[in-house]
Amino acid sequence: MEESHIEKGESQNKFEVAPALISVHPSQKSVAVTVGSDLRVFDLIENRPITLVDESDGPSHKDSIRAIRYGASGKLFVSAGDDKLVKIWSAESWRCLNTVCSEKRVSAVAISSDDSHVCYADKFGVVWVVELDGINEGQVLPAKKGASLLSHYCSIITSLEFSPDGRYILSADRDFKIRVTVFPKKPLEGAHEIQSFCLGHTEFVTSLAFVWNPELTQGYLLSGSGDSTVRLWDMTSGSLLDTCEVSTMAGDLESSESEPPSQVTVTDICTIPNSSLAAVAIQSFQGILLLSCDLSAHALSITKVLKIPGESFIPTSISVSKSIWMVSGASNLAGSNHPGVSRVRVISCIETEPSSIIEDEQIPGGTKLLEHLQGRVTIEESVMSAAAEAVRASMCSLLMKKQYSEEKRELRKKTRNDKKTTP
Repeated sequence: MEESHIEKGESQNKFEVAPALISVHPSQKSVAVTVGSDLRVFDLIENRPITLVDESDGPSHKDSIRAIRYGASGKLFVSAGDDKLVKIWSAESWRCLNTVCSEKRVSAVAISSDDSHVCYADKFGVVWVVELDGINEGQVLPAKKGASLLSHYCSIITSLEFSPDGRYILSADRDFKIRVTVFPKKPLEGAHEIQSFCLGHTEFVTSLAFVWNPELTQGYLLSGSGDSTVRLWDMTSGSLLDTCEVSTMAGDLESSESEPPSQVTVTDICTIPNSSLAAVAIQSFQGILLLSCDLSAHALSITKVLKIPGESFIPTSISVSKSIWMVSGASNLAGSNHPGVSRVRVISCIETEPSSIIEDEQIPGGTKLLEHLQGRVTIEESVMSAAAEAVRASMCSLLMKKQYSEEKRELRKKTRNDKKTTP
């Protein structure tokens, strides 16, 4: 009975729920949304959907996309996911410049500040690097393979970021760790110098972001986790500077006073450019929290709560440029007429200060953008609620460390795919 249960779970991997993701161009020239294997991009300058052109040697995405990213310069865009493909796009012509085949499913991506390297992490905890010779000319590159850069030793890497000055690459994992690694001059030979570890989270780390502006001599790191906290770090030393509990805020907003707030997961963090503010999405909250980072006092505090009124909108991903862009949704919804669903909302910013929720008719691109990124303008409340619950359950299943009895551990070892002999 146990063995059949294990095999059933393994056979359902391809039907795992994947959260909808959003990424906006650094200058808000375009915005991209993914739902499952579907990558949708909208041109905010010309107010039209963008048609992607893929002439690379590799196939298009055939499974859920788990990571998308614009480069800091706005010239490159990367998408990757469960089909073990990393696709590098020109964010100007929207041609696929290169397709990299990963050995395992991809969980996170990052682009160096000078667009010379793309890094991606897989479900086995290995970070790979691809060198992009000639990429700035927008030419389609010959097929490349990633070179091993570093490893977290069989722990799923959940977030990957280059520091603003390009000196470090940061990787966070399911086992509560954040590793700060010196990015080497010869990345294809591996990254062997660890700057620090940021240790303190008690559950999986979900997201990393930097509080940084040109006046700072160093950047400060923010991290979100399944332990209901956002933490502020000095990344060069690995010192924990402050911890902000968000479960209390979420609990006060959603439960009665007699019930203690339950543990919630921070799903995403984005910092507001040229400010000390950060937008935080929480798994159970219909909106975002705004955190203020007092860097002189090394302190975090919740300064504003922006709630989406009147609908079941719980952000699964957020991205910041001139405005705060949010998406809620998921793919592979079991028993639904909508196998993939996404809902996009935007918060306006006045001089870097988030102010109000923009109505659908007033957002950049209007209904034309919504039709393309959402697939439809109107989405039922029940569908959005089901998507939020499916994402919550999927994240717990994927990232929460499972505990097994000794007998069950031995049984699982016997049924591992890499231990099965081929006839």
